Amino acid sequence: MLKLGSSVRTLAAALLAGLFILAPGVSQAQSQHYKVVLQVSDADPAKWNLALNNAKNIQHDLGKDNVQIEIVAYGPGLGMLKGDSKVAPRLAEALDHSIGLLACENTMRNTKTTKADMYNGIGYVDAGVVHIMKREREGWAYVRP
Repeated sequence: MLKLGSSVRTLAAALLAGLFILAPGVSQAQSQHYKVVLQVSDADPAKWNLALNNAKNIQHDLGKDNVQIEIVAYGPGLGMLKGDSKVAPRLAEALDHSIGLLACENTMRNTKTTKADMYNGIGYVDAGVVHIMKREREGWAYVRP
């Protein structure tokens, strides 16, 4: 039988119990990776600005590398992801900060909107509501500003 010193046994027990030793200066929040999906289904630029502010604040508070953020637009909210959107400058900033901007292709088909109409650099999902449901099932946090 292998004999271990008490400090090695303590470390092994902590690792088995799921406890982790953090480097000095690293908080528990900084050591975790978060995932959040935000829903925007309103055509109101104020709602979009709120969602974009939420995303920016989340990254600031948790650390950009510790959080994955997606903003899903469907229904009337889809217009805010168009190339001529009133919030287009903010969309560029979000994309520059690795915030995923996703348009619902169901809404695009129903409104006869093409990818050429959309802001360059965004992503697409087949169905915005279903994408959000899947993300929640995968453990993502859900926010509707």
